Amino acid sequence: MQHKRHEKPWHTEVGDLLAEAAGLCVEHGLDVESFMKGAWSAYVESRPGMKEYLEELQLRQQLDELRKVGRMGEA
Repeated sequence: MQHKRHEKPWHTEVGDLLAEAAGLCVEHGLDVESFMKGAWSAYVESRPGMKEYLEELQLRQQLDELRKVGRMGEA
């Protein structure tokens, strides 16, 4: 299915595409968690540098937790 850009507002097009994707997932028995993971992954992959940023953010959070419990010193 080919979509013509700017035929309707972008948020309407996004809603339609998400509904279509969700319908296909339900039709093929995909659970909601897998659908959400796939949607999140597609979003992150479409934004340059986002994956690396989120990985760094997660690492910083893990290091902060280790510091709070005294398992890692301050540097």
